[in-house]
Parts: sequence; structure tokens; C-alpha cells
Amino acid sequence: MHRLIVVGGGAGGLELATQLGDRFGAKRTHQQMNITLLDRNPTHVWKPLLHEVAAGSMDPHSHQLDYAAQAYLHGFRFKQGALSGIDRTRKIIFVDPVHDNDGLELWPARIFQYDTLVIAVGSTTHFFGVAGAEEHALALDTVEQAECFRRRLITAAMGAGSTAAAERPRKINIAIVGGGATGVELAAKLRSTADVLSVYGLQHLHPYEDIGITLIESGPRVLPALSERVSKAVAQILVQRSVNIMSGEHVVEVTAKSLRTRSGKAVSADIAVWAAGIKAPAVLSKLDGLNVSVAGQLFVRQTLQTDGDDNIFALGDCACCPISDTGRTVPPRAQAAHQQASFLVKAISRRLSGRDILGFQYRDLGSFVSLGHDSAVGSGLASGSLFIGGLLARVMYKSLYRMHVAALHGWPRMLLNTLSHRLRRTTAPHVKLH
Repeated sequence: MHRLIVVGGGAGGLELATQLGDRFGAKRTHQQMNITLLDRNPTHVWKPLLHEVAAGSMDPHSHQLDYAAQAYLHGFRFKQGALSGIDRTRKIIFVDPVHDNDGLELWPARIFQYDTLVIAVGSTTHFFGVAGAEEHALALDTVEQAECFRRRLITAAMGAGSTAAAERPRKINIAIVGGGATGVELAAKLRSTADVLSVYGLQHLHPYEDIGITLIESGPRVLPALSERVSKAVAQILVQRSVNIMSGEHVVEVTAKSLRTRSGKAVSADIAVWAAGIKAPAVLSKLDGLNVSVAGQLFVRQTLQTDGDDNIFALGDCACCPISDTGRTVPPRAQAAHQQASFLVKAISRRLSGRDILGFQYRDLGSFVSLGHDSAVGSGLASGSLFIGGLLARVMYKSLYRMHVAALHGWPRMLLNTLSHRLRRTTAPHVKLH
């Protein structure tokens, strides 16, 4: 039976394993494929939601998905572990041992055989070699990192809000490095969180005067990947919410309490977040001679097959995929991973039946940025020329996550899932305090 392994349970990898399992897996009367999903973690949370986890506005436990349960329901297998290498001649992958929080070994180092391998390991934060950045700035790659930020924020807020104004310690300073979507959304969400914290037993905490938020962008404007019109609209909203924007500033050093820019400016930072860029995981450069880009991504053709090995595919942030003959590559966005997962379901089906694989065609469905509970802005349609704001943009932004949930559970369960979260918010606090 054909053995297919998907490495990485992010948005694209999990959707691919689920849909292939539904079509060819163990739940089918005539199983055609053994499908295995490999991930270093036991649970999945949609990565674009991590800024909400960090701000405390989303409980990750209510949105996480257990890989093992998903595997059982959809006819594939789940194995926990991190990819460490590949032997392309023998068609095997090497997996590191798994340890619990106390250092006890849960699973030893293992090897798995494949006929088709799909690599969907996503991306990690790129610190660009800035002195002190990895040691003192928090990234938002995992739920654990987002929860660490939230706990530090709550602790600092309680310290600042526990005394009267005359006795209040210095302001809490939060510095966010990187004015892309993650940095902008986190800044906006933190301001909303500050408003809520000021009424949850922290009456002495002033949401604007006691919590300072600075957003540092090396380029001339925030959201450089989007249109100038969207960028200006977002900047105006952030300034109205007392977010200090520093454009054209390159951070060259991060310490425990401050950041220093190339121009010599010093920024106080009780908590620093690094959201300035992404890179592919380092393991990709060690995969038995597979070619990688400068950013460490695997070079793939428009079929999403890697250069030099038709049995290995890559999708999502870890793949450098060309867009036709434009000279551009598919951007690292959740919608791209979703489209590539849907494409690979059909491509692998054609491959099993001996037919040629067609080329992947990326469709830009627009980009949207959340600016808090009730607002979002963005540009829609392939041309990106249609500016959308307010409630409509918020609905379209939320629909991206709902499409992901529907791909994993189907539309009826997605609707029930949405309703359950809405009902839960009527009794749960709007900020996770513990």
C-alpha cells in the first residue's frame, strides 16, 4: 500500500492529511494509502491566532485540536516527533526522540519509510543576528511562547495596577519589533487588552498612561507588503490608540530592559516581542542534498515537487514556489498553504493513478489585518485595489479561520464550533487572567 508521510501539522499539513485521509485512508471501505502525519507537538493551534493568545483575548485550549483524535476520525495516523534528516535513496526519514517537560523520554529516535513525502514544517522567527534578540525578545512561533508573553503582561499589569496613582511604579513599556501583520495585530490587540484589564480589579491601571506600546519598523511604513492606502489607514488607527510608531528604525541590540536602534535611539522595553521576519527551519538545509533558497526554503516547481526528487513535495512557508513566469514566489500566507493543500490532494490523486500533475496556480484572495475586537482593514480581490474596512473587513478576516476549521471538520461542525465559542464568550472573561 502506498505510504505517504506529511511532516508538519500546521494549517497546510493538517488540512492535507485530513483530506487525504477522508479520500484514501483507513476509514474508507477500500483503503488505498497509509497516511502518517508527523509533528513535534501533540496539538494544533492556527498560527495566525497566536497574537490573540499573547494578548490574552483567546484561550488556546478552547481552540486547539488534538492530532491523535483528528487522525482517528479521518483515517490517518499521527506520530509525534521532529524531523532530523532524510535518506532519499532508501526513502526513509529520521525522527528525533521526544521528551516530556521533565526530560523523560516518551518516544525514542525512530525511522519511517515513505513512498511520497510532503514537507510542511512552516517557518520560524528570523532574528537576523541582532545582538541579544534571541535572549531577550519573545517570538510568537508557538502557543508556549504566546502564553509566556501573556503571563509576563498580566504580572506587569497587576504590579502597575495594584497601587494608587501617587504610588504607582513606572509605566509598563512594550516594544514590538516588526511592523508586518503580526506586529500590527499584536499592538492593536494589546491596546484592547489594556482597556479590559483596567476594569478587572485593576482600577488603578490606566490603559493608555500606564501601558506604553511602541511599534518599530525598519521600512518607511507599517504593513509594507500591503498597499500604501491600507498602511496609512492602519497607522492612523494605531496612533489614535496611542501606539507609538517608529518607522525607518533598524534595531541593532536588545537588552533585558531596552532596545537600541542604528540611529542611536534607545527604547525602553519591559517586554520585547520580535516579529520582524521569518525564515525556514534549519533542518531543511540538511535533507540529503535538497536545494534551498537564501531564506532556507526548499525550491519547488509549480507541481510543488522539490528540485531533483519527484517523490518529495513541499508546501506553505517552507516552500519557495514560483508564480508562473512572473519571477515572483508564492508569499508565506495562510491562504497560500490552504490553496496548496487543496492542490496537493488532487495532485497526489493524479499521481496514484499514473496521470501527470498540473501546475499550481496561486490566487491572491486579499489580505486583511485585525485591529481589535470590532475592526479590521485590508485589500480584497486579486488586484488588491479594492480597499475594505470596518465590519465587512472584520467578517472577511474571520472567514479565513472559519475556512480552516471547515477544511478540518466540515461546514456543519464548523458552524457548531463557531456558535459554541460565541456562547462561551458570554460567560468567560474577555481576557485570560490565569
